[in-house]
Amino acid sequence: MIADLSSSFIPVIDPDFKPSEYTPLDLSTANTSLDVKVLKDPKKHHAQLQDFLKERQAKVAYGGYLEQRKLYDRSDYFQAEDPGDKRNIHLGIDLWSEAGTTVIAPLDGTIHSFQENTNFGDYGPTIILKHKMEDVTFHTLYGHLSKRSLEGLEIGKKIKAGDQIATLGQPFENGDYAPHLHFQIIIDMQGKKGDYPGVCSKNMLDFYKKNCPDPNLLLNIY
Repeated sequence: MIADLSSSFIPVIDPDFKPSEYTPLDLSTANTSLDVKVLKDPKKHHAQLQDFLKERQAKVAYGGYLEQRKLYDRSDYFQAEDPGDKRNIHLGIDLWSEAGTTVIAPLDGTIHSFQENTNFGDYGPTIILKHKMEDVTFHTLYGHLSKRSLEGLEIGKKIKAGDQIATLGQPFENGDYAPHLHFQIIIDMQGKKGDYPGVCSKNMLDFYKKNCPDPNLLLNIY
């Protein structure tokens, strides 16, 4: 049903970035050339990303849906005694760019909720929008924002497609990551406000794949 809502590229960060300026990035455990130590250092990771983008003449690196990542090993927030309950499978798409890059709404909607999620490795400032398109109701989550993005927000406020809703945060405010947007589609919020799991365990993957479909069904980046 999400795929029926769009048939062409829809930006969720700076609309001046052309689709041709997006390049894929693999941060999964399958990428044997990945230096996980660099991922754990936001400054080094951002510098590496800038070199990566320059090499590819791009402005945005994207990817991550259902990627299993070692990055989350650094935080107790994602751990569990049972290996099958360990949360390391990414449920959204990441768009890596510069801090301060604008974040825009892909569709008309309303502000469902917002808050700053402060666990180590969490979203930091987060905004969730609610959308009702034809007979389809779903939500979109925007994580790793700047703190200023939460100023002046009101639950229920109407948002138009293309409106700026936030900017990307720096590591000290975005959960300790290189600047990027975590964008996620959520069908049922399960009563949660201002937060929703963006990483799941192997044991819960079947549920979350249904409740959090591939964001690219809407964005059409690739």
